[in-house]
Amino acid sequence: MAVKMKTVVTYRAKAACPTHARTEIPVRDLNVVIDEPLERGGTNLGPSPTETAMTSLIACTNVIGHKCAKKLGVDLGTISIDANCKFDRRGVLLEEEIDVPFPEITLTVNCDTPASQDDLTRVGVETAKFCAIAKLFEAAGTDLTVNWVKTNA
Repeated sequence: MAVKMKTVVTYRAKAACPTHARTEIPVRDLNVVIDEPLERGGTNLGPSPTETAMTSLIACTNVIGHKCAKKLGVDLGTISIDANCKFDRRGVLLEEEIDVPFPEITLTVNCDTPASQDDLTRVGVETAKFCAIAKLFEAAGTDLTVNWVKTNA
């Protein structure tokens, strides 16, 4: 009998907060450190919470993009992802409540690949359907644009 994987799982974490700026979160066999830079009273041992959100979007785009490309039979070649993120800091500065802290994010997925631009566009469409972090940003009201670009001739 085949074992069916659960489709919904529960994540749990118990974080230590050794300072006002640093949070240490065990994940699997790793210890994730989220911290503030020195100029904001942190120890600069990791990205800030907002930097972590943006880098999670980049990483999810990479992982899900590769999964979608494999499913579609598209060779992405070597990719890099450029992010341009607008962040409204008034909320974290406690100046005023901000409904959409990240009003606009543009990712450019640069693919040095033998695949066609049409193939990359198909991968992008599929990735948008399944990238959990992109869905979070979009549900929060972020204007998210992800461009999949063939970078070689």
